[in-house]
Amino acid sequence: MTRILIADEFAIVRKGLRAILEEEHDLQVVEEASSAQEALNISKNLEFDVLLIDISSVGFRNLDFIRPLKESRKEIQILVLSTHPEDQYAIRALKAGASGYITKASDAKELVLATRKVAQGGKYISPEVAEQILMAVTGNSSRPSHEKLSDREFTVMKMLASGKRVSEIASDLMLSVKTISTYRRRILDKTKLDSNAALTRYALENQLLD
Repeated sequence: MTRILIADEFAIVRKGLRAILEEEHDLQVVEEASSAQEALNISKNLEFDVLLIDISSVGFRNLDFIRPLKESRKEIQILVLSTHPEDQYAIRALKAGASGYITKASDAKELVLATRKVAQGGKYISPEVAEQILMAVTGNSSRPSHEKLSDREFTVMKMLASGKRVSEIASDLMLSVKTISTYRRRILDKTKLDSNAALTRYALENQLLD
């Protein structure tokens, strides 16, 4: 029996995911969490095999919840669920330590398949993401500029593009203004853009803003 912890901000979403998973004889939802922090706290005292977590709603930026969980419970597999398209976050999630990534546009069969795959120690990604990875490895990828950014740079880029000032971002991320200014300079350099307004246009064109 595969034991699952579901983490999503919305109770109605958690109930829907539970209903889908528990239709299967080999899958059992043992607990629900409304935030990444709650999931981390639960993981200290509860035995489970798979964490199904929506990164869009649980309150941690930059996939930062994955590292502390994997450090404390290496045996737990993480399946990331998101409203974001796979080409934006899937590879970042896998690099951070997740075992799989599916979007909320996926059907019930894919959710069950992905859950079983990661529970068995495998990785789950769509064929489209697998192709992206292969092209990146073989050097044949014409990757968009934002994929060249580190996770932290990507987070800062989205915040700049949404109209936040450097001082606001520094406060939100608990970093110095100087550090955020350095990130901004790197982001503009890597994306070959010249202003925050250009970052906003780029983010809108690539559907990067929530």
